[in-house]
Amino acid sequence: MQFMLLFSRQGKLRLQKWYVPLSDKEKKKITRELVQTVLARKPKMCSFLEWRDLKIVYKRYASLYFCCAIEDQDNELITLEIIHRYVELLDKYFGSVCELDIIFNFEKAYFILDEFLLGGEVQETSKKNVLKAIEQADLLQEVYNFSETPRSVLEEIGLT
Repeated sequence: MQFMLLFSRQGKLRLQKWYVPLSDKEKKKITRELVQTVLARKPKMCSFLEWRDLKIVYKRYASLYFCCAIEDQDNELITLEIIHRYVELLDKYFGSVCELDIIFNFEKAYFILDEFLLGGEVQETSKKNVLKAIEQADLLQEVYNFSETPRSVLEEIGLT
């Protein structure tokens, strides 16, 4: 996978993950073109399209479009399944995920994506394992945020 974009029906970008090195200018150009292209398509049209030298696979869930760019030889159906699995993970974590969950908790959405995909490839197929890793990270963050006595950076590394 080259990249994944999440955007609203109004064309607002909600999440982007790039697995190939591109300049910011090129990313913006690609995003603008793809959002316009996908939003212009009719609902009954196929969720796959050839764009430049890539295949674009997208799926709309409620008010969000999940859009992935894959290599020409990659399987579109597996990519659709990856999108669906990511939506399931978001749904499990947030409990019926919506666009506002992504907007206000984008760092969690990125974290879930990073636990699921690594370098554009599926890292973990088990929803249970991904959710367990996220739960452990949440617990660690809670423990750190609610420690009884705040410590300085020097104390953290043992220099005081």
